[in-house]
Amino acid sequence: MTDLMKLIMLGRTGNFGLEYTGFFLNTGGFHAEISLSSCSCRTGSGASEQDHPILSLEKTQEGLLLSCDAFPASAPFSLTAVLGDESRTFTAADILSTEIEGLDPFEALEENGVLYRLYSPASSSPRPLLLFLHGGGECGYDNLSQMTGTLGAIHLARSYPDLFVMAPQAPGRLSDMIPDKNAFYQNTFSGFRQPEGTGWHREYLAKICDIIRRLVQSGRVDRDRIYVTGLSMGGAGTLRALSVGAGLFAAAAPVCPTMTPETYGILCSLTDTGLWISTAYADHTLYRHKYLVDAVMKLKDEGNRNVHLTLYAPEELEKYGISVDPGISLTERLSQNHNSWILTYHNEHGILDWLISQHK
Repeated sequence: MTDLMKLIMLGRTGNFGLEYTGFFLNTGGFHAEISLSSCSCRTGSGASEQDHPILSLEKTQEGLLLSCDAFPASAPFSLTAVLGDESRTFTAADILSTEIEGLDPFEALEENGVLYRLYSPASSSPRPLLLFLHGGGECGYDNLSQMTGTLGAIHLARSYPDLFVMAPQAPGRLSDMIPDKNAFYQNTFSGFRQPEGTGWHREYLAKICDIIRRLVQSGRVDRDRIYVTGLSMGGAGTLRALSVGAGLFAAAAPVCPTMTPETYGILCSLTDTGLWISTAYADHTLYRHKYLVDAVMKLKDEGNRNVHLTLYAPEELEKYGISVDPGISLTERLSQNHNSWILTYHNEHGILDWLISQHK
């Protein structure tokens, strides 16, 4: 009977990306003949192995629904089920599909070469739109990784269900963008490179802006309340979008934006744009903050009274499980601190509330 069973993973986008919260064992409707006497889940390998207790079991028409302590989807796991006299072990190789909590309200679309997901609020009048630009790790061509790789679009739609949330996926692979990880942490400007036609390049962002304009023309989106936010590479993409889509956005909230000569120059030019930049007190490269502080001070000196900069303190990061181990190396701390978008997208300092309150 266990040969009939198919494993479907149940997941959600947690603070650090997709995490599994349970399992569905599809038995093809033969659950009445199956007696599950015990079940256990274990993640990791060797010394890092960890047990995740099964919290509940429910029989449905199609099979068995099990919930467990959440664990990262990237972690190797084994699920052992004892069914009568048989014992069956499942691993990641047995996953038939994954059902992701909160994904269904997002329509998967492709337009003019742009892959994106769109959450649409239930409204007959024009509503604001929030454009979310993911980081480098979620680049690709599956129109899914941008939804699950980090806390982002799904969480934003839940937090602000009366807004459109648009989440495009940038083309490319992260491995092609960071040629030398050691140099990445040491460079004055970021060691992040962007091969032609990959990442949040200007032509791709222009197509995204055109899609938003068509949504405005259709009467669905409020032209005076269009916002953009993004993290890391997407933070740089946020700045680039403000340059490409001049006049389109009411305000922006870049998080730990990648600083290159181009993005630094764009940031310094935004004298009439509402901006709230946020990052950790130390993040990836110690130089990032020099350019952010220099640019913000320049904008203030030139009269921009609606530009803000937040540097999250160690104790603020620790509340979200970031850099809590005092024994980690500096490089590890700089890497972990990069997850500062978790704080921003939980509306620390009221950054998101500020963002969606802005009007052109």
